[in-house]
Amino acid sequence: MCSVCGCGQARIAGHEEDHDHAHPHAHDHEHEHEHGYPHTHEAQHHHDHEQSAPRTLIVHHHYHHQGDVHHHYHGVRAPVGAEDHEHHHDHPHDHHHDHAHPHHHSHAHDHEHPHDHSHSHDHDHDHDHDHQQGDLHYGKGEAGLSVPGMGQRQLIAIEMDVLAKNNALAAHNREHFDEAAQLVLNLVSSPGSGKTTLLCETLRQLADKRPCAVIEGDQQTSADADRIRATGVPAVQINTGKGCHLDAKMVHDACHQLPANEGGILFIENVGNLVCPASFDLGEKYKVAILSVTEGEEKPLKYPDMFAAAQLMVINKIDLLPYVSFDVARCIENAKRVNPYIQVIQVSATTGEGMDAWLNWLATA
Repeated sequence: MCSVCGCGQARIAGHEEDHDHAHPHAHDHEHEHEHGYPHTHEAQHHHDHEQSAPRTLIVHHHYHHQGDVHHHYHGVRAPVGAEDHEHHHDHPHDHHHDHAHPHHHSHAHDHEHPHDHSHSHDHDHDHDHDHQQGDLHYGKGEAGLSVPGMGQRQLIAIEMDVLAKNNALAAHNREHFDEAAQLVLNLVSSPGSGKTTLLCETLRQLADKRPCAVIEGDQQTSADADRIRATGVPAVQINTGKGCHLDAKMVHDACHQLPANEGGILFIENVGNLVCPASFDLGEKYKVAILSVTEGEEKPLKYPDMFAAAQLMVINKIDLLPYVSFDVARCIENAKRVNPYIQVIQVSATTGEGMDAWLNWLATA
């Protein structure tokens, strides 16, 4: 038997034979020699064998298709030999067995099959195949996205047209903000990052120090604007319906609903979304990406456009770090890979930790 994998056959028991040979001989000879004497021969041979009969254990390992190993044991009695001497034997045996065994197996199979696919398509592809893992990449074309029935050049033309109109309105907004000496910040994040909680605490600490106003963006309800108004700061709610981001026209219209805010700060809390808001300029001075520790440190790599466009990343809810698996250093490293110039502040709006750093950044922005 192989001592590594146990394949093949094995003789487990030893093979020892103890022989006690007694040979008493009684000879009466009757024969005729040249000298004429008759001789008579009477020979008696008696052999007493005390011989052990050890068992040999043959082990067959059957390796089935899925890696299951079934062991079959066969006991074989060693043959008895008659030798006329005292000896100790160690016999190697080579057994070849053909066994018909009925097997009933229940297997749980987990297969990985490498495939080599050759495709012949009569249409254009806007995605790449990774056949080894089954991943599909729809963002590697010139437009950076894929829409069924539309080519990459057509998508680029539409995007350029939409963004050109938005950028013109954003430039108009920026002129008004500059004339009023307003600091305008576009707060972007995933839903649930704590933007509104951080904003409410910020407004409370800036009260009597600097005039502020807020534009709230959500698909529905005025819940967040109501929370802002409860701090005494004017706020306008924008509901985008099925829209997933604010645009420059929406911000322009909302500004006309707010009182004059010269020398103050206008906070624009965008719709919770780390994708579309990255492309739309609202006329702000800076984008501020807010990331909570409950979201995971890979967010900057998963949504690189947003973190590349942001001037500041606020890591929020740091009071929850003892209770979640979040690597702050790795998160910052990931953000720096996307945007080497991004600044980072760690805060907790609940405990107040890091709020001074955030307020100092606002004062010098």
